[in-house]
Amino acid sequence: MKNHDIVEKNIGLMTVLVIVAISFGGLVEIVPQFFLKETTEPVAGLKPLGPLELEGRDIYIREGCHVCHTQMVRPLRAEVERYGHYSVAGESVYEHPFLWGSKRTGPDLARVGGRYSDDWHKVHLFNPRIVVPESNMPAFPWLYDNTLDGKHTEAKMRGLRKVGVPYTDEDIEGAGDKVKGVTEMDALVAYLQQLGTLLKEKR
Repeated sequence: MKNHDIVEKNIGLMTVLVIVAISFGGLVEIVPQFFLKETTEPVAGLKPLGPLELEGRDIYIREGCHVCHTQMVRPLRAEVERYGHYSVAGESVYEHPFLWGSKRTGPDLARVGGRYSDDWHKVHLFNPRIVVPESNMPAFPWLYDNTLDGKHTEAKMRGLRKVGVPYTDEDIEGAGDKVKGVTEMDALVAYLQQLGTLLKEKR
């Protein structure tokens, strides 16, 4: 009996060998990324999100925006021509959790910063069909009514500092006061407006 026959006729052995092969392949692909400068160091000019943008990002996640909108432009000609410079890991080194993905019910937002005015975003979020009649995106009118209290802003920033985001004591001190009373709409728009702006000029 040939060796491959032994493997093919023993489902348990084959399962173990498949797992070993996949694990080895995964290690070969993934481990080197932890030691490459372009994947572990921030791109030039990258700064941690300010208090308002940070709160906006949490609202973005809370409302499920990341479920329908990726933030990952792949290095394919069609994508670069439509969205702009392809995404690089150095843009996301301060993100926890990462919002990369491959599902696009709506357009990719990796380079949306500065593409539209604040007013456009606010109208679009209030009722997408006002500016995009064929849109199937849900409306988020409550973002105008909800305001931030800033109670947990400083704690969030301290937590992020523990995992490597370079917030200083000056960044953190008084961060809650800076966002207190600001509408969730303004916070979300502030977050959207900074997305992808560092590499946009290389389009």
